[in-house]
Amino acid sequence: MKSKDFIFKIFSNERYMDVTLYQYGWEQCSPSHSYGPAARNHYLFHYIINGRGILYSTDKQDNTHIYHLERNQAFLICPNQINTYIADKDDPWEYTWLEFDGLRAKEFLDAAGLDISSPIYRGNDRTLRDQMKEEMLTIVHQKNRSSMYQIGHLYLFLDLLVQSSFNHREITGGKLKDFYIREAVSFIEQNYSHSAVTIEDIATFCNLNRSYLGKIFREALNQTPQQFLISYRMNRAAELLKFSELSVGEIGKMVGYPNQLHFSRAFKNVYGQSPSYWRKEYQS
Repeated sequence: MKSKDFIFKIFSNERYMDVTLYQYGWEQCSPSHSYGPAARNHYLFHYIINGRGILYSTDKQDNTHIYHLERNQAFLICPNQINTYIADKDDPWEYTWLEFDGLRAKEFLDAAGLDISSPIYRGNDRTLRDQMKEEMLTIVHQKNRSSMYQIGHLYLFLDLLVQSSFNHREITGGKLKDFYIREAVSFIEQNYSHSAVTIEDIATFCNLNRSYLGKIFREALNQTPQQFLISYRMNRAAELLKFSELSVGEIGKMVGYPNQLHFSRAFKNVYGQSPSYWRKEYQS
């Protein structure tokens, strides 16, 4: 596929808690181009700009449903949901996508009437629908802007998604479990640099049972507290690698890894590259 027919970008700053991007892009698919069967770790939303295609998607009971989709429709893929999507052989789709997640991601999607068993977006207002598409394309085409700029447009996209969705509902107030998650995240932000910090410490700080803390983390963020702690440390490490001249060993100690080898292994597990190689590729 020619480069002009495909744009793909990974969001490099995952420190936003309520909602954050992971990757995004645009593609003019070739006839019968397919992806899957596969599962994602986060929410993935495709908007069809032109053309047609088919989505095979599982519901909560693991039953597979077939959706024939066309221009100005969109589809949501939920975390850990098995799906396959295929471009039409005669009129292959062109689409743009955002992969995102966060504390409030599910709340916004619920308000838009979208979930694992109702994954198809249909707009009830052409003007708002087109504005939503433009917000997605702004994120894709302004990929060199600041992370704050990108997250700002992600919020605008989500607002327009809710307001333009045929099945939209009002967003309700926050839940008690969201308060606990924020407390846990705050504790991690203040203590991630201490190598001895444990999940038990986080649960104790929040006055919660460890298993319950794990449950609400998985529901809200699709990961365990331990996975979140590691991810937070590695995100902070990536920031230091990119914007500082500190050595890899010093950065490892600052994010809770006094052993440089352990730090390098953890970093590679998250980013797929050693800290030194990642720095050479991304340092400003």
